[in-house]
Amino acid sequence: MKRREFLQSSALAAAAVVVGQPVRAEQPPAQPEGTPAERSLVRRYRPLGKTGISMSDISFGAGHVPSGSLILRAIDRGINYFDTAPDYGPSEDHFGEAMKKIKNRDKITIASKFCHPVPYKEGISHLQPGSSVADYVGSVENSLKRMATDHLDVVFVHAMGEKDSLEQEKRRLLDENMLTAVDQLKKAGKIKYLAVSSHGPHNMETLMTEAVRSGHYDVMMVAYNFMKFPQLPDVLKLAREKGVGVIAMKTLAGAKESGAPLDPGQFEQAALKWVLQHEEISGLVITFKSAQDLDLYLPASGQTFTARDRWALDQYASLHGSSYCRTGCGECLSSCEHNVNIAAILRYQMYFKEYGQQKQAMESYAALSQSARPCLSCTTVACVGACPHGLQVAQQLRAAHDHLTLSAMA
Repeated sequence: MKRREFLQSSALAAAAVVVGQPVRAEQPPAQPEGTPAERSLVRRYRPLGKTGISMSDISFGAGHVPSGSLILRAIDRGINYFDTAPDYGPSEDHFGEAMKKIKNRDKITIASKFCHPVPYKEGISHLQPGSSVADYVGSVENSLKRMATDHLDVVFVHAMGEKDSLEQEKRRLLDENMLTAVDQLKKAGKIKYLAVSSHGPHNMETLMTEAVRSGHYDVMMVAYNFMKFPQLPDVLKLAREKGVGVIAMKTLAGAKESGAPLDPGQFEQAALKWVLQHEEISGLVITFKSAQDLDLYLPASGQTFTARDRWALDQYASLHGSSYCRTGCGECLSSCEHNVNIAAILRYQMYFKEYGQQKQAMESYAALSQSARPCLSCTTVACVGACPHGLQVAQQLRAAHDHLTLSAMA
């Protein structure tokens, strides 16, 4: 039996398995007694590779931050690492609001990206190969102006692997103009460390391995959760050996409604604890949209992954394992004769439905050269059976097109 045939035949069963454990129908293990009821705070800080930064194990993703006051509340709860970008809507402007009230800038770490404020080609905002040194320098300087600060602690070459050309992505990874700009920015005191990130769907492990081995990067951020594919741990081990700090993102495996029989917050905290049990991970970044999210996520800080947590993840997998498009997978991409970027479109659909980022998702979808419109009338449906996890790809693409198109006539 071929590998793909085996995966397809076992997809439904495998989708309901988390870290080697089958879904259990019985009641969950008992809740440990003595769980603290006080306001949730960060309980653990971890070294970020060799940078000298000690980051909160649960850190702040500002992709949907509504105000500067939420940033200040997060600082008050002990969060000290903040991830933003020029294309995260008004996020950097909200940091500018918060900076007016932050007394000690050195107590927090701010990361942003080399990118434009809005998508400009193929749904991509990030600076591409061929960008000038001035483009890279200007990207950082514009971020500093918006955030009313004099330096970024970390700047990312973000979202490696969005294009299927490995050679083109390698050129972006090691772009001479980018590296020259980084040297200039470091000498001017405007950035401290260079970082790289990827949520695939193409060549994530290959590109991250190249980044670690290059010696240029101090930090990497990768999609990592309890329903990930198995090759990534090798990359994480290599990064740890080389002193490259590792940050996890996309930790909630689609962030879908967990559903019964789980208690509020039970799945979210279990998913975060699963990530943080891996010693290679310096910390994780998760999107905070409201003050309530502080109480939803921070109880996982510094806590041990338990049998009750494993049970919660099993339940989530049984409910959503065959509908969650694994970030970074991309095995179905070659099946479409219309060259529809299945993985990117389903990621935008996730941003639209589960992340509450409707505008950003619709703008990114509109910028794609090929939408999912051919899927509406496709008769060959070559993508059926192409997903090793059992997703109904054609059905999900049609739904995504309906949600993400800017008008009914699109």
